[in-house]
Amino acid sequence: MRATGVLSGRRGRVAAGLLSACLVLTACSPQRPHRPAGAKRSAAAAATAPTPVGSAASAAASVAASAAAAPDVSRYYRQRLDWRPCREAASFRCTSVTVPLDYTRPEGGDIRLAVVRHPATGPRAARLGSLLLNPGGPGVSAVDDVLSFADGFSPALRAAYDLVGVDPRGVGRSDPVDCGTGASPAALEAEEDAVGPGSGFALIAGACARSAGRLLPHVGTPDAARDMDVVRALLGDDRLGFLGYSYGSYLGATYAELFPSRVGRMVLDGAVDPGMDAFRATLGMARGYQVAWEAFAADCVPRPGCPVGGSLRDAGRVLDDLVAELDEASRAGDGRGVPATGDDLLTAVTSALATPAWGGLRSLLREVQAGDAATRRLLLGTDDAGGPGEQSLAAINCLSSALGPRSTDAQTRAAVPEFRRAAPQFGAYYAGFLPMCAHWPARPTQVPHRISARGAPPILVVGTTRDPATPYEQARALARQLSSGRLLTWDGDGHTAYQQGSRCVDTAVDDYFLHGRLPADGTVCR
Repeated sequence: MRATGVLSGRRGRVAAGLLSACLVLTACSPQRPHRPAGAKRSAAAAATAPTPVGSAASAAASVAASAAAAPDVSRYYRQRLDWRPCREAASFRCTSVTVPLDYTRPEGGDIRLAVVRHPATGPRAARLGSLLLNPGGPGVSAVDDVLSFADGFSPALRAAYDLVGVDPRGVGRSDPVDCGTGASPAALEAEEDAVGPGSGFALIAGACARSAGRLLPHVGTPDAARDMDVVRALLGDDRLGFLGYSYGSYLGATYAELFPSRVGRMVLDGAVDPGMDAFRATLGMARGYQVAWEAFAADCVPRPGCPVGGSLRDAGRVLDDLVAELDEASRAGDGRGVPATGDDLLTAVTSALATPAWGGLRSLLREVQAGDAATRRLLLGTDDAGGPGEQSLAAINCLSSALGPRSTDAQTRAAVPEFRRAAPQFGAYYAGFLPMCAHWPARPTQVPHRISARGAPPILVVGTTRDPATPYEQARALARQLSSGRLLTWDGDGHTAYQQGSRCVDTAVDDYFLHGRLPADGTVCR
């Protein structure tokens, strides 16, 4: 992610301002093989509307009421799926599911969702149903994720469950949002220069309105949750088995709010607090990456050849100096294409801090310190202007006031000192995202509110104590909000916990998926 230059004191690009591998609250999907969750299969279930939700929050009640009053969509629950071997691997099965573009006006047209399934490997009598996975983003393809990482699931889970990936609407292979902004970074920067500094978000919003305006109001999380219920029924499951990472936890919680009686075994890892507004979430992320950087530095300092010096204070100064050096070189120009900037470095650092293994970050910093301009440009990936995946991410975030901040430029400038105090190395960088959705052409369809999902069976929430992208307090908040929530804590580093190296976490999550046994209340894995 890259902050807008007018707010961070560094010049940004249009592509850098909005389009990146990870964005604001939901940051990115875990950078490791992702794994699933489950529920029990039975005969296909038909439904016409979500189960009404009992909630004290007016926003939650509004969501449930509007869903319950939706027109009849039962025909979507009766379609037949045409499963065929996937092009990528014959052992997987692929199909598509038709859903309404607008659940309030199903006569207004349909969209199609891409679905992949890896059949359970165990005896049919011992199988437990389907396990849907959302790897986060938003904007990351669950289809690609399952195709790439199915073998990483534990043998017991692969034996018991069909592993299922569904690209949410507007993502990947499911009518992706494409704003037609695939120009080179240099061309995008020139366009921003012509309009004025700090205009990147507005330029992207205008492009999306022109190229994807019909789709933009309908890619929000509640619509994606309703889509998941259609898929659940067509797979033949009475209840939804689900594992959601990062943004996927927000999607899963939204499903539980709309369909509490249809929740199966659900795990929400790297959890998002749906009651937190996007300003506080963005500030929390800045603080979270500062904590992660200091944890990385504390681990690095005693090591021979540590690239950030001999103390925590040295580490902050080294990063600041390297950012300033890259920015100065960028302003000077090297005549060999788009130069790497300080924001490019911070993008790479935040991405690396999201993983629990920090050897790669130490190597990256050494190479950037030693490299010439071309090497730095290659290492920091400045030639990537972002594509439909990143545009999907922005489109989905901006439909939720909990995910997409809408500060004005003046409000953002006023907030920068607070962000700098909270995170000296990362505050200005993250403050640059505050106006991300201020010019977005589609208004939010969700407001921050607590989700209780009253009536849902036990839901396991997993939080990592030094998770930079979705800080641990968000997992604690979600577990408290859910009427049936149970918190599992990993005293560890990186974004998300399951399959990140903790045998304690992996055993607890697998035991829940396979046997329905929750870890003891207050369990902390170390």
